Amino acid sequence: QVQLVESGGGLVQAEGSRRLSCAASGRTFSIYGMGWFRQAPGKEREFVAGINWSGSSTYYSDSVKGRFTISRDNAKNAVYLQMNSLKPEDTAVYYCAASKYNPAQYSDLGSYDYWGQGTQVTVSS
Repeated sequence: QVQLVESGGGLVQAEGSRRLSCAASGRTFSIYGMGWFRQAPGKEREFVAGINWSGSSTYYSDSVKGRFTISRDNAKNAVYLQMNSLKPEDTAVYYCAASKYNPAQYSDLGSYDYWGQGTQVTVSS
C-alpha cells in the first residue's frame, strides 16, 4: 500500500501563489505516474496536472497550463504543485494521486491507484 498526504493548502489572494506538496510513504517503489486533481463544491473531481516517474513528461489541463507547474523528487518520495496567478475559480480541494503504471491518460481518474485526503485551497478575489 501507498499513503499520500497533501499539505500547503490555505487562503490566498487572487494573483497570488501557493505551493502544494504531497508526501508518499509505504511501498513507494511501486509508484510510477503521479497527478494532482481538484474538486470544487458541487462539481466533479477534475484533472489538474500529471507527471511521469522521471519527471521528463508533464501534463496539464487547459485551465491551469502556463500558471501551474508539477514536479517531483523521487529521493524524497514527493510531488509538488506550484500554483501561480491564482484565480477564484481555482478554489477547490486538491488531491494527490499515484499510479502503479504509466497512465495512458494522466487525466483519467481511473488511472490512479492511490489517493490522498486532499488539501483545501481558497482563492479570494
